[in-house]
Amino acid sequence: MERFNHFLYGFVPGLLLPVLFMWIYLNRLYPVDLPFPEALRQLYPGVILEKLLLLSVMPNLVLVYVFYKSDSFKIASGMLIGAMPYLVSSFFML
Repeated sequence: MERFNHFLYGFVPGLLLPVLFMWIYLNRLYPVDLPFPEALRQLYPGVILEKLLLLSVMPNLVLVYVFYKSDSFKIASGMLIGAMPYLVSSFFML
């Protein structure tokens, strides 16, 4: 596991995993059959998008915990830094 312990191996999935989780969540549980970008535009002015962003970061945080416990600190820090744009945008959403 030592040779895979690089920052980019955590950063790239950390950026992509919340978008994938939002896409899965909106396709499976959102009641309206709209394409993904259109569903996000419909949710944008509301509080629901803020909660959806926070929910989509949860898989990242679980993986940060798993990589931290397995002593892969660079991957864990990459996952955490990759989740930061989603966390910051959900906290400052109007």
